Amino acid sequence: MKEPTRIDFHHRRIGQISDVTELLGMLFPGNRSQRYAAACMFCELKWAQGMVPNLAYLEGKYGISRRVLQRARAKLTRLGLIEHISYLNSRYGGQYGWKLASRFETALRQLANKCTELRDRKVGSEEKDRMLLEFISC
Repeated sequence: MKEPTRIDFHHRRIGQISDVTELLGMLFPGNRSQRYAAACMFCELKWAQGMVPNLAYLEGKYGISRRVLQRARAKLTRLGLIEHISYLNSRYGGQYGWKLASRFETALRQLANKCTELRDRKVGSEEKDRMLLEFISC
């Protein structure tokens, strides 16, 4: 039976994550080559002095195919774990390249806060929730 490729996002598993390999195992459960490419990118960006202008050198350094590297990079970018900075970005003074991002962390905090807010009875009304329930059933 094939291993699923969807993110394995179970609440019990999240608490058990102790290092980057377990995090990437959760994000890339069915594809070991993409998990390896993501781990290489994460490690290189974490320990780089500043931004990394191009990630193509990882192909030769770690023996990763271009397709696997691009797919892993795209997934990490979509999730918000890494980001590409353009040289036109005035915030970084003309620097450009790849760096680790905090978008994923921010989004998870916002999601947790939203769940807390939606669970609170003081904020919402029962009538509105019932109306939304009817709307969803259509």
